[in-house]
Amino acid sequence: MISIQNLTKQYGSSPAVDSLNLEIRQGEILGLLGPNGAGKSTTLRVITGYLRPTEGSVTVDGLDVVKQSRKVKELIGYLPESAPLYEEMLVYDYLDYIAEARGITGNARMNRLRELAGLCGIREVMHKPIAHLSKGYRQRVGLALALMKDPPILILDEPTSGLDPNQIAEIRAIIKEIGKEKTIIFSTHILSEAEATCDRVVIINQGRIVADGSADSLKASLAAERTLKVTLKDAPAREVESELSRLSGVLALSVSGEDEVRAEIKSTADLREAVFRTAAGQNWVLLEMVQEKESLETIFRELTREGKNES
Repeated sequence: MISIQNLTKQYGSSPAVDSLNLEIRQGEILGLLGPNGAGKSTTLRVITGYLRPTEGSVTVDGLDVVKQSRKVKELIGYLPESAPLYEEMLVYDYLDYIAEARGITGNARMNRLRELAGLCGIREVMHKPIAHLSKGYRQRVGLALALMKDPPILILDEPTSGLDPNQIAEIRAIIKEIGKEKTIIFSTHILSEAEATCDRVVIINQGRIVADGSADSLKASLAAERTLKVTLKDAPAREVESELSRLSGVLALSVSGEDEVRAEIKSTADLREAVFRTAAGQNWVLLEMVQEKESLETIFRELTREGKNES
């Protein structure tokens, strides 16, 4: 549905997006993750035709976003981070105005407004001024705006930014419902949001893709490295460091504390049994042993830490 080839977008001499390549399939819900300044919003704005690429190309359903911009825009519903709402208008009047501007007339207009009011959960606020709405309801009205012409592609830039947990859950439910019929791309800083909502996650850093796949596949790709945290008593720190460093598969070991010694072990194997036997053999009291699982958050931190960039 969307093909991005060697996309570069520069502001001055600095590239916001750097030789980015990405294929987005029809009917996919794709989450675009990255730290501030990673190039997420710039990428979305190029796809929508709002910005022209410095180099490379983007096609939407086979249409070039630069040469066939008007046709591309007919295929896309776009909700920027700050929805372009006219606050002095009633919700109904605003959406009716948008419908007219989009060429929806007669009974079709009324039917579409009714459908969107139900889908986006805004029936009870249709006759309220937009200025009086909460941030959550404003986002819903923005979604209705983006969906007005029933586009096959929906692009959402930080749709849950500034919302409370209940509002986030509501927007997530709407996105998943819409995603049954449309291709959706949304950027977010909320990693649990992407993990719960998306079929696929793309993490970008410094304008380049550093990870691409389902949340499960990304976690599996780093599953070879485990972190085991151990708390011991009656165990001299030097002895703990000496004995545990001998275990097969240890990649890194840190030991701290005196009365209670804490060890953190990064390894390529499950060392819980070996640590237990070592502690028993040395007459150490094992107070706690926890093996951490990789989460999307830890993967995100690892891939986007300062100075790290991969293509």
